[in-house]
Amino acid sequence: MENENEIYKYQRLVMNLIIDIGNTLIKLVVFDNKNQLLDLTYSSHKSVLDNIKKQHDKYNFSAAILSKVGKNITGLSQLLTTLNIPLINISPTIKLPFEIAYQTPETLGADRLALVAGALYHQKNKNQLIIDAGTCVTYDFVDDNNIYHGGSISPGLQLRFKSLNDYTANLPLITANDEKIDWIGKNTKSSIKTGVIWGLIHEIEGFSVKYNLKYPDLTVYLTGGDEKLLDRYIKNKIFVNSKFLLWEGMNYLLNINK
Repeated sequence: MENENEIYKYQRLVMNLIIDIGNTLIKLVVFDNKNQLLDLTYSSHKSVLDNIKKQHDKYNFSAAILSKVGKNITGLSQLLTTLNIPLINISPTIKLPFEIAYQTPETLGADRLALVAGALYHQKNKNQLIIDAGTCVTYDFVDDNNIYHGGSISPGLQLRFKSLNDYTANLPLITANDEKIDWIGKNTKSSIKTGVIWGLIHEIEGFSVKYNLKYPDLTVYLTGGDEKLLDRYIKNKIFVNSKFLLWEGMNYLLNINK
C-alpha cells in the first residue's frame, strides 16, 4: 500500500481523469500534466462511483472528460460536482483540433471524435485513417489539412460470430481466441473462424489500400479491443498500433478545453 508521502506526491501534480464508458466495461484512466498515463482501472457500472472517489483521494483530479457509447452512469455528474471536478462531455460543439466536414456532425459518437483527436495528438497535417476494432469497427479519415471527412462502420468480430449463430439454424456460436488459424477451415468451427477473422482482416486491408491510393503517404492507426488479435495477421507496414489512442485523444481534448 502506498504511504501518505506517495499520495501527496501525486496530489502536487495536475491530474486529468478520463472516463470511457464502453458497451461492456468502464475504463477510468489517469494522465498527469506531462501527458503520461499513470493509472488504468476497469470498472463495472456498480462500482464506478466508488472507484472514482478512491482515485480522486490519490490523484486529486483537476478536471475530467467523458466519452460514452454505453449506458449512463447514474449519479456521475452529482459526484463530480461534489468533488469539485469540472466535467467535459465530448461532442462536436467543444473545441476540436480539426474541422468537421461530416454531413451530420451531431450524430458522431464521442469515441470517434476522440480517436481522430488522438491521431492529431501524435501528428498533424497528415492523411490519417483511424480503425477502431471493437464491438463495431469504425473507420475515420482526417486529411493533411486536418479536416475530418467521415468513414465507415461495420460489425466487429463478436457481432459477426453472434449473427451467424442468431440468424442460422445450425451454425454454433464461436468466439475469437489467441489460437492461430489457417485461412482454410477444416471443419464447421474453423470455417466460421476463418470466414469471420480473415474476412475482417481483408476488409481492413482493403479499406487501407483504397484510402492510400487516393491519399498518399497515409498513416493507418489500428486500435480497439480486438487490435491485438488482428495484429497477428496484418503484416502491412503502414499500420501503427496504438492501444491507448482513444484515451490519448480524450486527454488531448480535455487539455485544450480546460
